[in-house]
Amino acid sequence: MFASKEASLAVSRWKTSVLHFEKRSTGRVHYPQSLGYRHSPDFSCRGFFPALATTSAGMAFSLGAAEGAVSRKDALDHCRSIVAATPLPVSADLEKGFGDSPESAAETIRAAADIGLAGCSLEDHTGRRDDPIYDFTLAVERIEAAVEARRSLPHDFVLTSRCENFLWARADLADTIRRLQAFEKAGADVLYASGLRDLRTIRLVCEAVTKPVNVMGMPGATFSVAELAEAGVKRISVGSGLARHAYGTFVNAAREMRSAGTFRFSDQAMGFAELEGFFTGTARRSRKIAADRVETNVLDSR
Repeated sequence: MFASKEASLAVSRWKTSVLHFEKRSTGRVHYPQSLGYRHSPDFSCRGFFPALATTSAGMAFSLGAAEGAVSRKDALDHCRSIVAATPLPVSADLEKGFGDSPESAAETIRAAADIGLAGCSLEDHTGRRDDPIYDFTLAVERIEAAVEARRSLPHDFVLTSRCENFLWARADLADTIRRLQAFEKAGADVLYASGLRDLRTIRLVCEAVTKPVNVMGMPGATFSVAELAEAGVKRISVGSGLARHAYGTFVNAAREMRSAGTFRFSDQAMGFAELEGFFTGTARRSRKIAADRVETNVLDSR
């Protein structure tokens, strides 16, 4: 059962259906917008993307914390505010699930669904630099527990399982494929090998599994969306790229003012009225979503 009717309404099937084409799509590539801020611009009203995704690093930065140092409560509170601001389905990067055990992974799935998320990703990165990747058996057990929790939900929820080998200097393609195949067998909906940088490797990963594969657009990657689609990729994300770009632009502007005493950065800034339109759209949409939820709860109570 949900903790509230609000959560049940938020995760209705019409909302999650946008994400579920990832399980069935044969030719379409989907790339959700990655958000790290509670009050990010309202891309939904502009038709930019059919779904949204959070970035764990961007979220942590917005809270003044390092990635991996945010509690489950703070992370889900952050996600709840994003869900409340948009009618689009939102999938969250929930890192390792805020614990090492299979039980913690399952609890994170239930908690994520309860606040209105349409999906989330769980990774096999331990959070420890000296031993960055979970043992194979434990990694699979964690996904099995997450899948069991997802199957107990009364609605759709897209579980993305991530193998982090390539992000942590473990460029072991055989082990990466072995893990993704095991995650697929366990019941994950989408498979994600972070850090792949060349099309040949990406194509081999896509050919090794039958579930949709997510690839990260990242520094040093020279492939295009069209090339990724041809290689078999079904979903593209950019991790913390947009958050780092936004914060980096701010820092570089500050450096220019301090060092050069000039303001050329403002030449590249978006116009005030255009940018304001994004944010005021978010406010209007948030108020409408809240009003719809109140009305639905009133009707349900009759």
